[in-house]
Amino acid sequence: MLLLLLQLLLLLLLLLLLMLLLRLLLLLVLILLVLLILLLLLLLLLLLLLLLQLLILLQLLLRLLLLLLLLLVLQLLLLLQQLLLLLLLLPFLLLPLQLLLLLLLLRLLLCCYCSCCCYGCCCCYSCC
Repeated sequence: MLLLLLQLLLLLLLLLLLMLLLRLLLLLVLILLVLLILLLLLLLLLLLLLLLQLLILLQLLLRLLLLLLLLLVLQLLLLLQQLLLLLLLLPFLLLPLQLLLLLLLLRLLLCCYCSCCCYGCCCCYSCC
């Protein structure tokens, strides 16, 4: 009977040991789950930081594009201003050419061409 009692006691100790091992295994699984969740949260945080950096980079690129567009518009406005100035000054720039053409036309109208003149234009009418 004592032997049976010892066997039962040993069986009970083994059962307690098994339950303790199961609890330790459960605790280990729980710790691993918590670590996995923390790792996932860390990855999510890193992803959000990367997204934030990409948004900042995109904002900087948009600002640069806007500045380049503004520079292009200013260059076009400057070119338009120069063209308008040229159009305003064009009659004054062409005035010497207009006077030269007028003098050539007057010379053609006032000169008579005859064979006795050496220069091709005789304005004295004596040899015509």
